[in-house]
Amino acid sequence: MTETPPLYAVAQRTIGRYLRHSWRPTVTGLGHLPESGGAILAANHLSIADQLFLGILTPRHVAFWAKAEYFRSPGPLGHLTRRAVTGLGAIPVERGGGRAVLSAFDAAIPVLRSGGLVAIFPEGTRSPDGRLYRGRTGTVRLAHQAGVPIIPVGIRGTDRVRPPGARLPRRHPISITFGPAIPVRIDAPADVRRLTDTLMATIQSLSGQEYVPRYART
Repeated sequence: MTETPPLYAVAQRTIGRYLRHSWRPTVTGLGHLPESGGAILAANHLSIADQLFLGILTPRHVAFWAKAEYFRSPGPLGHLTRRAVTGLGAIPVERGGGRAVLSAFDAAIPVLRSGGLVAIFPEGTRSPDGRLYRGRTGTVRLAHQAGVPIIPVGIRGTDRVRPPGARLPRRHPISITFGPAIPVRIDAPADVRRLTDTLMATIQSLSGQEYVPRYART
């Protein structure tokens, strides 16, 4: 198992403790989470709070993506930002598509191969209306390249923490459910889409969302 970055551990004991006490989220299916070894946590995406609650409810360190600008921000505030994202074990990602996305995946492969967990939201963006949208194939491709399984995750309730028009966060029941690992084996190009659809169907069964067979607008 990879070591937990010190700042991440501090955040678990402070921010994590506060969130667990205030919102009392529930977590099930932790038995599906490997105690060691690399894996991708693939979840539905309802809110920016998804990262917070997925991080505090997963007993191992989870590497999330962060804009590459955070790793090179100038000035005193930029220095603190760089230390924060580095201390949390974040993975830099350049904004934009094409090669930028591939570079982000390249940065995740060493983390996975060294036994770390990486969180990905296969929809590629937050759901605009609470429904689950068609998954993009990058999650399966990354799992194949890194040689790791995918752990499907269903998140519920985070979209109600700060609904549109609310000035302050609200307490609302939140739950996170881990599903059985999905092994990734690609023998033909069609397997990538098939496995992605299987992954999204599993996430839907865990999140209880209505499924939309098209990509969400970014």
